[in-house]
Amino acid sequence: MRQVHVAIAGSTGAVGTEFLKLLEDRDFPLASLRLLASARSAGKTTQFKGQSLCIEELTADSFKSIDVAFFSAGGSRSREFAPAAVRSGALAIDNSSAFRMDPAVPLVVPEVNGADIAQHKGIIANPNCSTIILLMALAPIRSLGKVRRVVVSTYQAASGAGAAAMQELEEQTGRALRGEPLSPTVFPHPIAFNLFSHNTTIAEDGYNEEERKMVLETRKILHDPDLAITATCIRVPILRAHSESINIEFEGPRPSLDAIRTALTEFPGVRVVDDREANHFPMPIEATGIDEVLVGRLRNDLSHPHAIDLFVSGDQILKGAALNGYQIAVEWLRQTSDG
Repeated sequence: MRQVHVAIAGSTGAVGTEFLKLLEDRDFPLASLRLLASARSAGKTTQFKGQSLCIEELTADSFKSIDVAFFSAGGSRSREFAPAAVRSGALAIDNSSAFRMDPAVPLVVPEVNGADIAQHKGIIANPNCSTIILLMALAPIRSLGKVRRVVVSTYQAASGAGAAAMQELEEQTGRALRGEPLSPTVFPHPIAFNLFSHNTTIAEDGYNEEERKMVLETRKILHDPDLAITATCIRVPILRAHSESINIEFEGPRPSLDAIRTALTEFPGVRVVDDREANHFPMPIEATGIDEVLVGRLRNDLSHPHAIDLFVSGDQILKGAALNGYQIAVEWLRQTSDG
């Protein structure tokens, strides 16, 4: 497999740092690595495989001789600089929402629709973290029968709002335990010992931006524009790893729980955690730091003869962001090498 020259745009953020760890710890055919960030971070150094790498300012000229550019610097930066990366001949794998709903840009979860990678025109979009975690459970179950409707409620960790939000949760928790007042700066409300509707803009129809992403992105990835899906997204005082409660309704008779459990067990990237006797099911504390999405609480919906319920947890920074982008690069490299 050929050696690849890589750049990370947004290398100092939570997801960019995770990209760096993945490239350091895994067997990726890396020829060179360029770390890019804002002007205020330029000149700083970071350690990578025993070497000191200097962080460079992200500019339109940053991508010369680069094969793959991972973007995790926000939507505005992606819109400004991803086309420059493409013009330089790089594949841009973008973690923001900038290009997700562009019909010309594949939106990819490799285990679900990896074949769509071949359709790229220079940019491949990484889906929203909650969408990825949902689809890792929904895709194998969907193979057992036509899905009519999906209802999902999320329990989203502070990590989804970045490193500063994680720090705010830690600091607020300490202040709350000491009886001190809480003054949120990253979130609109106190996050310690609290939960609130996801902190994105709410449209006239009452759905917030995160909920709309889940609906539209799921339909695009599954190539099912008519899928009935609704979401309620909630921010909870968890440091890292999102959880979701999912109700899946089939058009016909629902598959057996044994068939569902088998499909999930055999699906790459999923780990079934479903021990009723021990009351042990997916938990964010166990999903943190691992590749797999944990799936459990498998049961028939008592209110509907064609529906089932389940619960999932997945690391938002790993499978929900950096790991999925890394897997896109690996699958792209495999496809182009085979070709």
